[in-house]
Amino acid sequence: MDSEPSDAPFLALKILVAGGFGVGKTTLIGAVSEIRPLNTEEILTEAGRPTDSLEGVAEKRTTTVALDFGRITVGDDLALYLFGTPGQNRFWFLWDELSQGALGAVVLADTRRLVDSFPAIDYFERRRLPFVVAVNCFDGSRDYSAQEVATALDLDAGTPVVLCDARSRASGKEVLITLVEHAGNLI
Repeated sequence: MDSEPSDAPFLALKILVAGGFGVGKTTLIGAVSEIRPLNTEEILTEAGRPTDSLEGVAEKRTTTVALDFGRITVGDDLALYLFGTPGQNRFWFLWDELSQGALGAVVLADTRRLVDSFPAIDYFERRRLPFVVAVNCFDGSRDYSAQEVATALDLDAGTPVVLCDARSRASGKEVLITLVEHAGNLI
């Protein structure tokens, strides 16, 4: 049986995945992407040691130097194009280009280094780009409630905070759905 083409419009949305160095941005995009993700991972070098603190992520061996890219289709009429930003300050010049045309952003946070979330939050607040904070619940990290994290980050009352596991496709999809719903409520 042949199916009729749908008259419903297909919508493609650009989403940024941002946050500090080593919070799991590449992992999140890799977990949810239905295509083989593009990433620009390079091995950490001695030259980066003075600027790339490995506190809390001592086993980290690579870093994103430009962007990560993935895609996920949600339903029959919506595709999300995911652009992961590099986390280090020296690559922030890329953020302005990457954020062009984005619906919103996911700020991925690590409670072991929560202070690293402030630059991304400030960036999106200044540009009035809708965002959610997704707390990546790492093995061995202390558990905090979403409300405790929102208070610690001094977020506006309407900014969603969700707990997630960046390695889990289902968890990552929930984060993305929360962002799309949040951004849709602001339009």
